[in-house]
Amino acid sequence: MPDGGEAITLRILDGIGAVAAADWDACAGPDNPFVRHAFLKALEDSGSATAATGWEPVHLGAFDAGGRLVGAVPLYAKSHSYGEYVFDHAWANAYERAGGRYYPKLQAAVPFTPVTGPRLLCRPDAGPAVAKTLVGGMEEAMRAYGLSSAHVTFPHEHEAERLEQAGWLRRTGVQYHWDNRGYARFDDFLDALASRKRKAIRKERKEVADSGVELLTLTGDDLKAEHWDAFHRFYMDTTDRKWGGGYLKRSFFHQLGDTMADAVVLVMCRDGGEWVAGALNLMGGGVLYGRNWGSDGRYRMLHFEACYYRAIDFAIERGLARVEAGAQGEHKIQRGYLPVRTHSAHRVRDPGFAKALAAHLDQERRMMEEEIAALAAASPYRQENGGGTEK
Repeated sequence: MPDGGEAITLRILDGIGAVAAADWDACAGPDNPFVRHAFLKALEDSGSATAATGWEPVHLGAFDAGGRLVGAVPLYAKSHSYGEYVFDHAWANAYERAGGRYYPKLQAAVPFTPVTGPRLLCRPDAGPAVAKTLVGGMEEAMRAYGLSSAHVTFPHEHEAERLEQAGWLRRTGVQYHWDNRGYARFDDFLDALASRKRKAIRKERKEVADSGVELLTLTGDDLKAEHWDAFHRFYMDTTDRKWGGGYLKRSFFHQLGDTMADAVVLVMCRDGGEWVAGALNLMGGGVLYGRNWGSDGRYRMLHFEACYYRAIDFAIERGLARVEAGAQGEHKIQRGYLPVRTHSAHRVRDPGFAKALAAHLDQERRMMEEEIAALAAASPYRQENGGGTEK
């Protein structure tokens, strides 16, 4: 919306296909691939994010007087708390033990994707009222549908601050990112590490090289159907072993390759002509985002090589500023990925429950800050290269 103060109309969209890709992407911007229309559509078209899987699309659209989409929120009605990576199962259990009904709830997020990015999507020429209206729209939808709560996960920090100022509860988390400090080659990165960490990484990379496994980094037109078929098989095998099932359908990966090949960086591993593992990344805005890994489980150290070191190789080669390795895994620190704060915001209808959660989050935040400081102190970088500091 221009700054003229014209009326904004909010509308619930029952699927990303309810608006044109160009209109949605004009709000989402070019930098974060996960909020692109094509990514969200692949999730819905493949049946990965639908009402049947507990992710019912109820995207929020803001339209100006001329019917132009000027703002949006990727929004879902959730019947569970899986696939979010900001865990509120304990909140749900506590609320239901007290006689409340926690589900369904509203979730502003990218399904199955713990990546920081914009959640209040506004056209560049929209005035500040649009973001404010979107926040109010989520609260209105929560009340109108009689839902217990609304949650915005992995927003940008300034969005979390806006939501907190609007009365939402704010939560802090941690992820692990690698920063490109102007390295021209991988050895430049290694030179910035303490000697013991440098030797350990070289040893891990040598073990993979000596195994005879060939690693290919594929993007754009290099991506073929056989790569997606193999990768989906590894993804399902790995998620079955760890969690009992994968969220993402086979057709999701194929549609991703068809519509977003420019943003995909797929590391595929081959042994004797047979595909044995793969690591999926997406890129945008000077950042490489590590997403999914899968393998047949036969090879030591291959996970570290495919997911972390090949991502660093690619980032250095392309001049990318950062690699975001995603949620969980303190083992990432010794491989050069340092702890970084993430954020979420939560609006709870029940005032008594909201008060209890606020007290809990205050305590949790203090504990998280202590944890981040301790993790940062374990930095593998030599002190003169920024060791022991948190981004």
